[in-house]
Amino acid sequence: MSDAPKTQLNQSLIDGIATLQELALSSNPVGCRELARQLQMDPTRVNRLLQTLEHIGIARKTAKRKYMPGPGMHVLAAQSLFASGLINHCIEPLESLKKFGHIVALGMQWRDHISYLYHALPGMSSDQALGRMGLYPASAGGIGMAIFSTLTDSQIRAIYQHMDEIPAYPEGIEALLAEVNKTRENGYAYVETVENTRQTVAVPVGNPAFCAIGVSGWIPATAVPEIYAELKIVAEKIDEQTL
Repeated sequence: MSDAPKTQLNQSLIDGIATLQELALSSNPVGCRELARQLQMDPTRVNRLLQTLEHIGIARKTAKRKYMPGPGMHVLAAQSLFASGLINHCIEPLESLKKFGHIVALGMQWRDHISYLYHALPGMSSDQALGRMGLYPASAGGIGMAIFSTLTDSQIRAIYQHMDEIPAYPEGIEALLAEVNKTRENGYAYVETVENTRQTVAVPVGNPAFCAIGVSGWIPATAVPEIYAELKIVAEKIDEQTL
């Protein structure tokens, strides 16, 4: 995501993808007007977009005239995930991080959330680790902060410009940006996700970053350098294999 577009953007496409994403985020079928409020868009426009998505099978309408993801969305998600080769190429490098005995994760950022493609608890197989976690606030975890460290301050401000509260940062955007700046200086995120019991060390993958990987558990500051060094090696392997 760049700060300023170099060419004129297609607003209809932007609105369509925003509608699609909000639909995917809803845990229950959602009505047109409710979706329009969430998107801060005109209900008539959202209705046309939903009808279009339904027509091509990306969305489907329930008997109560609400919308939910359709088969096309699930097929598209599976196709993009496996055709990219990311999953096939990341599993073996990620498994090497299990030696620390902590949670191992890979996530991607979309707006103010992180979607975990891989999230393995200690002792869990990689098959079980795929797609088992829902969305998580990007500002509240190490994976999100690692990715944020690769964005500009203006890009991060744009993500939260319409939000009244930023998860984990009740003080507001300046507090978040200060922590992001520390992450940039360190080269890694070190976030306490559960007070006094769980910390996450995470690094971005790729340049520009397309995801981040992390290790989460009881990680005192003295253990960070070893984990960080191993994360860098794994991140480089994943990046090289997905070029």
